[in-house]
Amino acid sequence: MTPDIGLVEHGPAVSLALPEAVGRALSAARIVEASPDPHTPGYWQLRAGNKVGAVAVDVPGGTPVTVRITPKLPVSRLFFLLGYSLDPRGSWWDGQVEVAEHRDLLPALAHAVERQVDRALRPGLLQGYRATEETSPVVRGRIREAEQIRRHFGATLPVEVAYDEFTTDVAENRILRAAVERLLHLPGVPREVRRRLRHQRGRLIDITPPVRGQLLPSWQPSRLNARYHCALNLARVVLNGASAEHAPGELRIDGFLFNMNKLFEDFVTVALREAFRDTGLTGRLQDAHHLDEAARIRMKPDFVLSGPDDVPLAVADAKYKAEKRDGYPDADLYQMLAYCTGLRLPEGHLVYAKGNAPHAEHRVKHAGIVIHQHALNLDQTPNGLLTDISTIAQLMHAGPHV
Repeated sequence: MTPDIGLVEHGPAVSLALPEAVGRALSAARIVEASPDPHTPGYWQLRAGNKVGAVAVDVPGGTPVTVRITPKLPVSRLFFLLGYSLDPRGSWWDGQVEVAEHRDLLPALAHAVERQVDRALRPGLLQGYRATEETSPVVRGRIREAEQIRRHFGATLPVEVAYDEFTTDVAENRILRAAVERLLHLPGVPREVRRRLRHQRGRLIDITPPVRGQLLPSWQPSRLNARYHCALNLARVVLNGASAEHAPGELRIDGFLFNMNKLFEDFVTVALREAFRDTGLTGRLQDAHHLDEAARIRMKPDFVLSGPDDVPLAVADAKYKAEKRDGYPDADLYQMLAYCTGLRLPEGHLVYAKGNAPHAEHRVKHAGIVIHQHALNLDQTPNGLLTDISTIAQLMHAGPHV
């Protein structure tokens, strides 16, 4: 059995010795493409897709199998895409977040989170007022009369009260503790980083620990919590839908996986929205529309540009896939044609992660519609990448609608 498996995003398949239950668990959880090797009994062919990160599969009575999937992009480039998607007008993604020399995503993320949590907590834990409702033996704050009658039928004690408490157990600190706890349970976090994370957990020991399945509290950026902003944005990455926890059959899978399709889509759409911010036009992400007059066929383009009267002016869709030797998939063109038809637009824009040419266009027969295909080179400087996005935005703005 191979206890530690290293794969590369969209890399070639590898054949490895694995228990059948582990192979089936990886396949069922859609972490990698997994199938029995037809040439070698006891071996499985594994191929990574668009998910990167690390997971561990518990083997009853044996050593857990760890699968690490390395992104094709350098981790520093990936962190730029990630940071810009979360906070395009901030600067935490531009040099403030150290990813050290880690080649894998999870060690780099754990290192960055620990450093930013340390910076946030160094002056002391943030304090604030927290609204509290509880049953108390004494009157504190105001009495919740309706609850008092409903729960205690007119009895004077105990008392249902509501009050604002000045405390360190606020949303910001709860989120940081939840992220630290999550990282401490993930496979692939380096020993030294894990040690420092335990130190940060000690600083947050009086903060309410996270409860599995319970929604995290919300927070709003302000001057008072400014030193927490970077740490909270990174904590959001760890906690918001990027963790893999599955229990197919008798085996448990736990880890952190990042969907590169979603990351690319988020970056392109947020960057396009920012490019139009001062133009008087509105960029909407995942804007819902219908293709048919009966409004039964729903469509949701990644990005729709609208004018002051809310009429669609341009549409774009992001595709994290490389152009193949015989061109981009025809299905993408059909999808964009449907968007242009439903939105009554003469042009549409498909934005790919990379390709053999920076731009191509197709004029649809008998429709008067032009579909543009753009290819972004992600492995370039942030300024170069944003310049390429700006060029696409200018083409969208300069379309026939002007």
